[in-house]
Amino acid sequence: MSLCDPIADMLTRVRNGATAGLENVAMPSSVMKVELARLLKQEGYIKDYKVAGEGAHKELTIALRYSGAGKSVITGIKRVSKPGLRRYAGATDIPRVLGGMGTVLLTTSKGLMTGREARKQKVGGEVLAYVW
Repeated sequence: MSLCDPIADMLTRVRNGATAGLENVAMPSSVMKVELARLLKQEGYIKDYKVAGEGAHKELTIALRYSGAGKSVITGIKRVSKPGLRRYAGATDIPRVLGGMGTVLLTTSKGLMTGREARKQKVGGEVLAYVW
């Protein structure tokens, strides 16, 4: 388990779970991870998510989504900004994933949002991940 980068750990668990065809993946919860799960659900990459547990030991469970053919909706998920090398994008130069077919996840001064929302609100921020 990566203690240095919990976001990369979360994305890896989702990627590995989707590749293995798992129904759910579980991980320690945090406010940032719950917000990322909310964005993934909003964009249609996962079925649902829930937080269970007491106090500091809450667990985030993500229900993965598959197409009718049994293929994962998430074909790729990549951490962009890492603790050793942060990546930022201004409001005008937010990257597009697969020509707009994928999603960029950013953390901005107005909270976590997709690249589309950030462009609409004209805010830049740290580019957390690409999902496609």
